[in-house]
Amino acid sequence: MLHLKQCQHLKQITQKCLSRIHVKTDKHPQLFLSRTFALAELRKSWHSIYSLVGDKNIILMGPPGAGKTTVGRIIGQKLGCCVIDVDDDILEKTWNMSVSEKLQDVGNEQFLEEEGKAVLNFSASGSVISLTGSNPMHDASMWHLKKNGIIVYLDVPLLDIVSRLKLMKTDRIVGQNSGTSVKDLLKFRRQYYKKWYDTRVFCESGASPEEVANKVLSAVKRYQDVDSETFISTRHIWPKDCEQKAPMKFFSEAVIEGLASDGGLFVPEKEFPKLNCGEWKSLVGATYIERAQILLEKCIHPADIPAARLGEMIETAYGENFACSKIAPVRHLSGNQFILELFHGPTGSFKDLSLQLMPHLFAHCIPPSCNFMILVATSGDTGSAVLNGFSRLNKNDNQRIAVATFFPEDGVSDFQKAQIIGSQNENGWAVGVKSDFDFCQTSIKRIFQDSDFTGFLAVEYGTVLSSANSINWGRLLPQVVYHASAYLDLVSQGFISFGSPVDVCIPTGNFGNILAAVYAKTMGVPIRKFICASNQNHVLTDFIKTGHYDIRERKLAQTFSPAIDILKSSNLERHLHLMANRDGQLMRRLFNQLEEEHHFQIEKILVEKLQQDFVADWCSEGECLAAIHSTYNTSGYILDPHTAIAKVVADRMQDKTCPVIVSSTAHYSKFAPAIMQALKIGEINQTSSSQVYLLSSYNALPPPHEALLERTKQQGKVEHQVCAADVNVLKNHVEKLVQNQFI
Repeated sequence: MLHLKQCQHLKQITQKCLSRIHVKTDKHPQLFLSRTFALAELRKSWHSIYSLVGDKNIILMGPPGAGKTTVGRIIGQKLGCCVIDVDDDILEKTWNMSVSEKLQDVGNEQFLEEEGKAVLNFSASGSVISLTGSNPMHDASMWHLKKNGIIVYLDVPLLDIVSRLKLMKTDRIVGQNSGTSVKDLLKFRRQYYKKWYDTRVFCESGASPEEVANKVLSAVKRYQDVDSETFISTRHIWPKDCEQKAPMKFFSEAVIEGLASDGGLFVPEKEFPKLNCGEWKSLVGATYIERAQILLEKCIHPADIPAARLGEMIETAYGENFACSKIAPVRHLSGNQFILELFHGPTGSFKDLSLQLMPHLFAHCIPPSCNFMILVATSGDTGSAVLNGFSRLNKNDNQRIAVATFFPEDGVSDFQKAQIIGSQNENGWAVGVKSDFDFCQTSIKRIFQDSDFTGFLAVEYGTVLSSANSINWGRLLPQVVYHASAYLDLVSQGFISFGSPVDVCIPTGNFGNILAAVYAKTMGVPIRKFICASNQNHVLTDFIKTGHYDIRERKLAQTFSPAIDILKSSNLERHLHLMANRDGQLMRRLFNQLEEEHHFQIEKILVEKLQQDFVADWCSEGECLAAIHSTYNTSGYILDPHTAIAKVVADRMQDKTCPVIVSSTAHYSKFAPAIMQALKIGEINQTSSSQVYLLSSYNALPPPHEALLERTKQQGKVEHQVCAADVNVLKNHVEKLVQNQFI
């Protein structure tokens, strides 16, 4: 959050940026803002306001018992600056009595007012200030403090705080004598701490005050160094002159642009942030939302999205729109196999885990001066998830962001098709393409790289194109959370002790889901092997086994698992870039060769490196149906076809020496004909809605998906556009949609 004067300053800078570029359209003159220029200007302004030089304060905030006073003294000693404890140095000196006496004298509500007034009459600069536990409950005093400092939230596990307070026997906590337990009182106060903090220090159990103080200094350094976390293209070629800087992008720009201008994908310039063992252990008892907040704050700089605002987005994304309060629960299937259920979101697939959050990230990052058209290629589940996610934005954002999803007209299940078409709304449309997913995905990439066309849309309609496929970093990043959360749930449920390794088995087509698991391991999750499970379109399995990516003689097969009916795996480029020590020149050569010659071969040393972490195999259609049938007979659990493929491959490839987490990427209701065939149910020629209702009567696990059942009731005749497999035809559709939405 910014003080009012700072907001006005940012507004003036934005207006200054806007005034520099004036563009005419047929309708009226309008302003068009270069997003890169505008974000750079805003970022510079933010830096000049918040830079901790000279008179800025470090303000420590947290519950009673968090260690604010002790940590503040250590920081003051390290920096050689003044240390102010609000309790001792302001309140007691102002009142000439102890804080506990004042609280007993005036009561809870009046105490908060008196405390706030005392802080409002105080000012300091270049100091370390330790707040009281109740300061954040008084808005005016917090705005006053925030004007001249960074508020650092010392986030200590709740049980640690309760234990400390018992030892301290403190009698000066506001609300302590109201009959509310200390635990409930602390839970209530968290909403105020989340409201005000600029940066969070996650204080794991057992961390010493010295360790926490060092974390605070690191957090403050990161906060003020707004240029420290940048992104590059996977195809960026590093200059031989070390003094020449790479063309850096910030998180905001990577999310807005989606695809790099050279055709590569955005990746962090530096390594993924890591959590230490103590930090991971402190997350074992946390909720999914709490885990997401901690992990994503470490991956998104507060200059791009302030931490408190990010927390609000996460709470909105993973709220009541998920059928299960655990969001992505882990279920023990049998033996050493566990199912990670990723289908409890509103559209019944794992895409919801990122696409309920990604639209909020996107809407926050875009400058206010432009309209944005999101282009999405879908092999089945992404389309409805994107349309649903972006429809949940507020009215103002929906007026400037529109979505067009392109799907293979005859290459998705009947239910998926009905779901995509039925998810259309005022700012989102579905377009069927007379081809396969690879054509849809490749065409969208070509549209992004067509500077004449994108420039025309920008100048003529003030509209910028972007993507919500997993090529967009803002779409891929939230997926890291559920892989980390699954491991923590196994620890929490007592199946493993923290530090014990697990394998993960993931049905894989575009490589995004399994890549998110790789990033989770990079952050510290002890994943041993990544098991890549393919269907009959097993180009990835062959590549992992041989190092040869070859689609020359392959024809895309339509299978029971359409979400992985893919031959060109986009996110593989990100992983190869990571393995090849960020060799952008190699990525250019390999993926240009794939475009031109439809194959490439990596060197033996890279094959060996790949096979250290990855194993792979594929599953036939018959094996897929047999796995659905046998699993239901033995455990009463119905696997969707994608999950069945992963189970078959896990059974075949996993060595049983450690647990394996199988990603269940969709609810079985979306593939009712395949499930009915697998379970040998006779009424297979019914409508898709009656098939879903029939399956829901089987009293199987997982339970019926209520949102999908509700969708079947709405399956009237909904129109959608269909176009030929021609990039120019797709461009015409995009332009017409832009005209209809924004002009």
